[in-house]
Amino acid sequence: MKKGVLVILVLVMLAVAGWLIWGGKKEAESGPKQQPLTQADNSDAFNNSFGALLTAYYSVKDALVAGDTAKASAAANQLALAADSLKVGEIKGDSLGVIKLTAQDYSGTISGSAKALALEAGLEAKRKEFKMISEALFPLFQTVRYDGQKAYWVHCPMAFNNTGANWISKDSAVLNPYFGEAMLKCGSVESTIDFTQQ
Repeated sequence: MKKGVLVILVLVMLAVAGWLIWGGKKEAESGPKQQPLTQADNSDAFNNSFGALLTAYYSVKDALVAGDTAKASAAANQLALAADSLKVGEIKGDSLGVIKLTAQDYSGTISGSAKALALEAGLEAKRKEFKMISEALFPLFQTVRYDGQKAYWVHCPMAFNNTGANWISKDSAVLNPYFGEAMLKCGSVESTIDFTQQ
């Protein structure tokens, strides 16, 4: 009798295991899957607002290259306004809302750091805030796949006591915002941010 119960128990366990392995898998019923953005997924309103954000960012960068704290503060105020005005609701193809939320987080970081940069008195403190802005703008650019223009991710290994820092440039020529005239050409292009051809 023990052998019969043991055989039945083993057969039941094999049947359950077989069902779990081959027959028990159901197609996961989930909502729509997140698709990557394509070139046509950003509206003109979003592209215009992102273009304004980049223009303001480049103005801050240029002011820091020139070592002009007054222009850097004025440009930083414009950057904060552009970040606060970024039309993330116009991003298309984001059925789960993840891209919009991520973009809002990055634009909030940019806005906060831009406001702090505008309030800083010294050039070195402004440059530290600019580093944080750049570190938020780069992934924002990639997240929303802005296709309005090509940009370059540039790295200076000597910035901030050789810890290094990056920035975004609209062309491949290196004009260092962390050193300005002292080491204007210090840096190299690490990557190209280009969604214009996709």
